[in-house]
Amino acid sequence: MSVTDTPGFVASGVTCGIKPSGAPDLAMVATADGAAVTAAGVFTSNRMTAAPVLVCREHLATTGGRAAAVVLNSGNANAATGAQGMADARRMAAATAADLGCAAEEVLVCSTGWIGYPLPMDVILGGIPEATAALSDDGGASAAEAIMTTDTVPRTTTVFGAGFTVGGIAKGAAMLEPNMATMLAVLTTDAEVDATTATELLRAAVGTSFNCLTVDGAESTNDTVLLLASGSAGPADPGALGAALAEACLSLAVQMADDAEGSTKTVFLSVTGAADDAEAAKGARDTANCQLVKCSWYGEDPYWGRIAAEMGAAGIAFDPDTITISYGGQMVYAGGEARPVDEAALKAHMAGRTLDLDVDLGQGIGTARVVTTDLSHAYIDENMRTS
Repeated sequence: MSVTDTPGFVASGVTCGIKPSGAPDLAMVATADGAAVTAAGVFTSNRMTAAPVLVCREHLATTGGRAAAVVLNSGNANAATGAQGMADARRMAAATAADLGCAAEEVLVCSTGWIGYPLPMDVILGGIPEATAALSDDGGASAAEAIMTTDTVPRTTTVFGAGFTVGGIAKGAAMLEPNMATMLAVLTTDAEVDATTATELLRAAVGTSFNCLTVDGAESTNDTVLLLASGSAGPADPGALGAALAEACLSLAVQMADDAEGSTKTVFLSVTGAADDAEAAKGARDTANCQLVKCSWYGEDPYWGRIAAEMGAAGIAFDPDTITISYGGQMVYAGGEARPVDEAALKAHMAGRTLDLDVDLGQGIGTARVVTTDLSHAYIDENMRTS
């Protein structure tokens, strides 16, 4: 499962020397023939935007939404690096283009890792020809490995649609919220779609997946989701393509939660019955980011009081006598008081790797769902030093 499951795309992942560990740190995804295809991107909303994000936006605007390749490095974010950072991102694109035989503006650039340090361009420029030479139609897994930072496993996915394929790779383990995360994702499809429609469909897919993922409430400077669409499979129904993109993005988002820094629980939190979707989302996000609630999940404690209190503090409309809270389909609070429960079944649910938490506010038809995690000692160990 990966970007190279889509016919007509190749990928690679190599070690160029950015990471002191010697782990793979340079990846490439490209069309097999080096020709530009439809491209779309969704990017961070952080005002401290990294140079590669700015270059991606610039190149997509210049080409009208066309790209032949994406070059990605890990171990250095090329963020807060000034004019030199912009020049280095452009040099990465130009070097890749020279090897592939396309225009520099037809190459998109992604970086992830340490903020505030110049890119080691000597090793990157030395590694790009190696990555180009290693491109293959089974290189997706290697590319996914090469973009990892604190991730412990690669994230890959494939969705087979009605006559077309969507493949994807991604990375991300923390700084996951509120709009995407410290995350990169590259999607490929052989469906035929124009750049405007591709952008609309990608934004919608991101909105129901990566934008519904929160681990620690922090947002990265480099968040990027890119789509390359070759069109070799012919036109696709926009609804079907949008659904496939959403499925692929959600798969990658859940994999991020499963492997988030220090997490022992992946939590699917649904809020229904809100006055509107915005209020549902506010309640869901505030609860998902509450450290007390996260610690309860780590302790496998189904205590509903912290959830009710967080909903009450979120500034959203509900009547305490109509809200219901359920874990694993079992109601633990309703009608303004605790409910009798099947203790054994509830304990078994809380001991699992995946938790299902449902809150019904009893106000209207607003709904929201987020994917989040618990908060463990391991998260602190991972983040008490710069990484």
